[in-house]
Amino acid sequence: MANDRWRGPPASREANNCLNDIDNRGLNVSQGDEFTMKLLTATMKMCDVIHSNYLLIPVVNRFGIRLGFGEKTVKTVCKECGIDVEFFLTIINVFSNENYFPQRRLQTFNVLMIVEYLRKTHSYYIETQVPLIERLIKELIHHSPKSNSSLKLVKKFFLEYKKELLAHLKREESVTFPYVERVYNAYRKHRSGLKSGKQVQYSMQVYEKEHDDVDDKLYDLQNILIKYISGGFDEPLCNAIIFELFRLEQDIKDHTRIEDNILRPVVQEMEESLRAQAA
Repeated sequence: MANDRWRGPPASREANNCLNDIDNRGLNVSQGDEFTMKLLTATMKMCDVIHSNYLLIPVVNRFGIRLGFGEKTVKTVCKECGIDVEFFLTIINVFSNENYFPQRRLQTFNVLMIVEYLRKTHSYYIETQVPLIERLIKELIHHSPKSNSSLKLVKKFFLEYKKELLAHLKREESVTFPYVERVYNAYRKHRSGLKSGKQVQYSMQVYEKEHDDVDDKLYDLQNILIKYISGGFDEPLCNAIIFELFRLEQDIKDHTRIEDNILRPVVQEMEESLRAQAA
């Protein structure tokens, strides 16, 4: 559940020498001479983090941090909840800044920590965001004329998207994440974990091929509401649905960036090392 305390395994720091592009004081990140962005830091009050971007509330909740943290700093709250503060800051900065994605830094964190965070994100989609959108669509239909056929199309499209998204998440939960954990444990113990039947049948290369973009139907649904909805309907409810669809879309994009650019390449390196040992 989103409010469970989330500790995760201890983070690895072997690759910290790669972090030349990160200001260790956590104030700014420069990318060439194009721009300098302000980052959220450990010394900030957690309430100021939320004030800086209220959309971070569900992201913060995924770490088991609940509202009501008073004047405590990010560092203090993370310490009390048993959370790696560097990992927490990296994740919330990724979500706060579209142009910020410290790939090398993220790759220094323990793979199991990343997997646990991705699982918490899945739980948020399944238990909170998708049910919220579905409930809003039902309310929209209930408060609109029964003759409005365009709303039935919206419901049909959303249910198709929901089915596709849940199947995607289930596949990752039942196959991808357990596989990543097995590879990590084998790699950590310096032995080949790729000899057993299950792991021969699956790899991150297979994951890459089947990791289809789930955003297409979401974009189509947004367009139906923005461009083609007609007849009588509750406009504030419709606007609320569009807002939540865009919020889900952005969240999934950030989630996918972590999976494709961090989890997959790191595990592929482990696979290559284990295959070399087994050769």
